[in-house]
Amino acid sequence: MKLGLMAHAVRRKIWLVGFGLMLVQFVLQAVALRFGQLSTVQPVLTTELIFLVLILTFVFHHRLRSVDWMAVAAVVVGLASFIVIAHPATGRGIPSQTAWLAVTFVMVAVVTALVLAARSGPRWWRAASFGAASAVLVAYNAAIIKAVTTLVTEGWGHVFVSWEPYALAISGLGSLFLLQNALHAGPLTASRATIVIVNPLVSIVIGVTAFEEHLRTGSGYLVGEMLALSVLFLGAFVLTQSPLVAGVVPGGPGEFLGEASTAFSRQEVAKVEPEGL
Repeated sequence: MKLGLMAHAVRRKIWLVGFGLMLVQFVLQAVALRFGQLSTVQPVLTTELIFLVLILTFVFHHRLRSVDWMAVAAVVVGLASFIVIAHPATGRGIPSQTAWLAVTFVMVAVVTALVLAARSGPRWWRAASFGAASAVLVAYNAAIIKAVTTLVTEGWGHVFVSWEPYALAISGLGSLFLLQNALHAGPLTASRATIVIVNPLVSIVIGVTAFEEHLRTGSGYLVGEMLALSVLFLGAFVLTQSPLVAGVVPGGPGEFLGEASTAFSRQEVAKVEPEGL
């Protein structure tokens, strides 16, 4: 929770490349949210793990375990099943002010609790808590993006006189800062697991409650939707625990970025966090 962490990051060219790609992702996500629902678009983002597996396999020629391929299949089947069973339908383009206040209050309370929880405990717990806090903010961010894309259709004059663009900037910076803390605090597997699971779950809740997106709600449909999400999240969790995806095996992705790419040097840690990790 020190700004020196970001100062260290922006001095690294590889981090700037990643940040540039995040901006491209932001534009593509905004387009998707303009035409789709939160409860569809955000769960689809879990497929980033599949693309990571494909890159490691076909570009860097690494062999994955059979359990990793089974996890990939689980992500695909779980995601496709949820979309088919739930059949999300369009709701409000912009939530009511009452709905926004409720969502914002809950979001601030949950993020605050997670950040406080991340201030102590073993490294895996700190990484998981920061990751969950970042995921909640990312889901909130996606909700604001969807609202802003609706405002754009009414003219740019409606955009800058509304509060949403400014809240988008604040929540976006906040989620980025918490993400960097999650990646720095402990194992990548811990933070990645909470991020890929919490983000779509929170987005679905916001979509259904604030945006009034309609999912099929019959008893059979609800069971099917929960089973599909369980398969999706189980597959994503297994992938985040893969030694190769986590970069903890020889030749893993962690080595592609250089010896000191994912952590501070001992001197930099001392400058930013004198009390140590």
